[in-house]
Amino acid sequence: MSGQSVSVAGPDRAQDTEFADALRAAIEARGLGLERLREHLAHRGVSVSLATLSYWQSGRSRPERPSSLTAVGHLETILGVPPGELAMLLGPPRPRGRWSNQATDRPAIGAFWPSLYDVEDAVGQVNAFWDERLTRISQHDRVFVGPDRGEQSYVSRQVLRAERDGPDRWVVIMHLDEHDRALPQVQPLRHCHLGRTIAKPEVGLLVAELLFDRPLRRGETIITEHALINEAPCPLATNYERKFRLPVREFVLEIVFDPDVVPIHCEQYTRRENGEENVRVVQIDDTGSVHGIALDFEPGCYGFRWDWPSTAPDRAVASED
Repeated sequence: MSGQSVSVAGPDRAQDTEFADALRAAIEARGLGLERLREHLAHRGVSVSLATLSYWQSGRSRPERPSSLTAVGHLETILGVPPGELAMLLGPPRPRGRWSNQATDRPAIGAFWPSLYDVEDAVGQVNAFWDERLTRISQHDRVFVGPDRGEQSYVSRQVLRAERDGPDRWVVIMHLDEHDRALPQVQPLRHCHLGRTIAKPEVGLLVAELLFDRPLRRGETIITEHALINEAPCPLATNYERKFRLPVREFVLEIVFDPDVVPIHCEQYTRRENGEENVRVVQIDDTGSVHGIALDFEPGCYGFRWDWPSTAPDRAVASED
């Protein structure tokens, strides 16, 4: 899952809002889009992702790292605001402790999705406040592909730990590449039930709240399971990936094919925020399954993609977080 609420609790919120409002106003006054602003920074030798700029102007994070503070100085010049005008709105750095998931400069909610703004708009309609207060200890996805080469269902088991009192939900984001297909049904399986669901079939996007049986206390862990089930005819499966905005200690991904109908080629890949990929060819075992394990996985994407014999049309499927 990836998500964060539109509001952030705590005493730093006012300063976050002041900086975000000032940055957004300066961008609007200058008449620049975020992509163009990112290009201006790149010409000055400063690398800031589009997702991070979006996060800063929305108030969902603020620059704190030395490299980010340097970028703010360049932003002031590019946007034509007096030197130090934006920087002085940041205030002192936030305290840092054991709970590193509250660090800023995390990738934005929609950083790894085809449409950042569609994802942020949908997530903004649910309560994802607790996302960064839940440590991802273990996540295990199983994807089931039928004899018709369609993605039938997906089952996820995850172990989470609360880093504050109060976490009571997990937000699922699912994207289908084929926008003419029905979105999957969300089925809670263990220690959760369905809350609010936001469906955007025109862009193949589904966002759903999975509510815990009760709010967690700091240090408590929870094991949840849920499934996503596609309606027949299921979309042709040619890839599956999970997107991580926050780190996970252990991630296991299994793709389970019908043993009589398996791809002719399969590879596992990881992709970071800068687009860099690491790819390795993998073998499907005698049962028709393939799996991969990632330990201490940092923000990015982890997945499999495969090729069917040429008798099938070449279409792609789904990703989830």
